[in-house]
Amino acid sequence: MGAAGVVGIVGLGLVGRAIAARLEAAGFETLGYDVDPAALAAYGGQKAASTEAVAEKARRIVLAVYDTPDVEAVAAKARPDLFIDCTTGDPLRIEALAKKLAADGIGYVEATLSGSSQSIARGEAAMFVGGDSSGCEDILAAIASQRHAVGSVGMAARAKLATNLVLGLNRVALAEGMAFAERIGIDRKAFLDMLDESPAASPAAMAKGRKMAVADWAPESRIRQHLKDVNHMLALAGGTQMRLPLTETHARLLEEAVAAGDGDLDNAAIIRRWEIK
Repeated sequence: MGAAGVVGIVGLGLVGRAIAARLEAAGFETLGYDVDPAALAAYGGQKAASTEAVAEKARRIVLAVYDTPDVEAVAAKARPDLFIDCTTGDPLRIEALAKKLAADGIGYVEATLSGSSQSIARGEAAMFVGGDSSGCEDILAAIASQRHAVGSVGMAARAKLATNLVLGLNRVALAEGMAFAERIGIDRKAFLDMLDESPAASPAAMAKGRKMAVADWAPESRIRQHLKDVNHMLALAGGTQMRLPLTETHARLLEEAVAAGDGDLDNAAIIRRWEIK
C-alpha cells in the first residue's frame, strides 16, 4: 500500500493503542512508534524504528503522546502532510505550533478525545475537533462517531480541559461519597447500588465506582495523566484571572496520590486518598 494509505501513530500508550485498534478495524494500515520500549512492545501492529521512520511511510500521523512538549518534539523530527493530534495539552502552545507548521506547509488538526481508553476502543468517546479536518475526516470517523467541531486550532484542547474538569470533579466527589458511606457503615457495593438508582448517578461515575468498589486499579486512564490535565486547567484559568477552588483541591489530592506512588493507577484509585487518612 502506498504512503497515502498508511496512517502513522506516534504514542502507543493506552489511548494510542485504542486508536490504532479503531483504525485497523476500519481497514486502515497503521504504523506505530513510541519512545517507550515497553509501550512499543505492547503494540501488536506494524512498528517503526523512529518518529522519522513513521513519516517516511505515513503522510498522515495521529499523535497520542503525553503532553504538548512531546507533540513539539515529534513535530521537530517528522515532516508529514498532516498531524492529527489526540493529545490533551496546552492550547496556547498548540496554537503556536500549528502556525509554525502551517508556514512549513504541514497541516495540523486537533482531535482530543473525552473518555477512557476502553470507551475509545469501543468508539464511544466524544471527539472535539479544532482546525480544518477536511483532509482527515475518514480517520476521525473511524476513531469516534461523536464528533464536535469547536472552531480553530486550540479550541479542542480548551473544550477537552473544560470537559475533563467536570469529569474529574464528578469522579472525586464519588470517591469522597463512597469513602464517607463506608466510614458510616455502608458497604461500598451496597452504596453503589443505591447511588445507581438516585439522581446522583452518572455513567462516568458508575463506571469508576464499580472499580472503586472492588479496588480494581488496572488503568484505563491514569492519575498522573489527569493531574497533567488539571495543571493545564489551572494555568489556563490563571491566565484569565479566574480561580477554580474545587479544581485546586482536586489538584492537591492528585499530587498526594502521585507522591504516594499511585500515579500510574487508574483514576478510580483516587479513593485511596481517603483510605489512608
